[in-house]
Amino acid sequence: MKIVTLAGGIGGARFLRGLRRARPDADITVIGNTGDDISLFGLRVCPDLDTVMYTLGGGINEEQGWGRAAETFTVKEELLAYGVGPNWFGLGDRDFATHIVRTQMLEAGYPLSAVTEALCDRWKPGVRLIPMTDDQVETHVVVDDPERGRRAIHFQEWWVRLRASLPARSIAAVGAEDAKPAPGVLEALEEADAVLFPPSNPVVSIGTILAVPGIREAVAAKTVVGVSPIIGGAPVRGMADACLTAIGVETSARAVAAHYGADLLDGWLVDEADADVADKGPEGIAVRARPLLMSDADATAAIARAALDLAQELA
Repeated sequence: MKIVTLAGGIGGARFLRGLRRARPDADITVIGNTGDDISLFGLRVCPDLDTVMYTLGGGINEEQGWGRAAETFTVKEELLAYGVGPNWFGLGDRDFATHIVRTQMLEAGYPLSAVTEALCDRWKPGVRLIPMTDDQVETHVVVDDPERGRRAIHFQEWWVRLRASLPARSIAAVGAEDAKPAPGVLEALEEADAVLFPPSNPVVSIGTILAVPGIREAVAAKTVVGVSPIIGGAPVRGMADACLTAIGVETSARAVAAHYGADLLDGWLVDEADADVADKGPEGIAVRARPLLMSDADATAAIARAALDLAQELA
């Protein structure tokens, strides 16, 4: 079975681990979000790609869900001693090595897709990980800053430094409209038996991937099943509610499904806390209720299996 998954950060990576456990025989391609990418200390950092790579490759910090296990922060401490920032983005020593290798390869002329493949040669994630595009796309957020007025800032500053404490007036994937899908993205979608949306952020993760011209249309042509990132009116993790508010979407499992739309989404898994959505879900989308907390490996594999079962039922 050929499966394509659009993935953001922690939620997407953990769902993929469950998917790999549920269907170890499947050919899985992951289209990773690169809108969160940022340049720091002269290095290109790709948080979502790295989170998927580390999680599936066994190198992730399990407690926090991002960064490397057994990490140290000597370089960060030395940079702070020199007064060099930003100090709000916690790059560890092991993580620095990945960004150095990536940046060297990019500066040598390799596209991000080739660089990602080379990095995965070390981690062997058991899936094919492809960035959504080789072109630079960065998610920016417009906020009303009490000190500096209305301004646009990088998503990472809003998300990590400010913890989304300033309401977002708008969110934009800068460069997306001029970007092209990375090599292999459209081909993988064309050959897919099913496309899955994990419980990743629908605005700044999956939404950003879909903003690259050609990807949404290719996804819509397939059987698509999504897993709700909202349980009982709240995000399972992170601050997806702040992102949904910025685009005028209610923080609910039903509203997120409607946001994707029946032209894109065929099936939608919601938690049992939102079982009423199965009776009054968006027209044209098949909704099923089941436990969605990824509490352990078995529970996560069961969620992935349920998504695949629904995809096969709807195909």
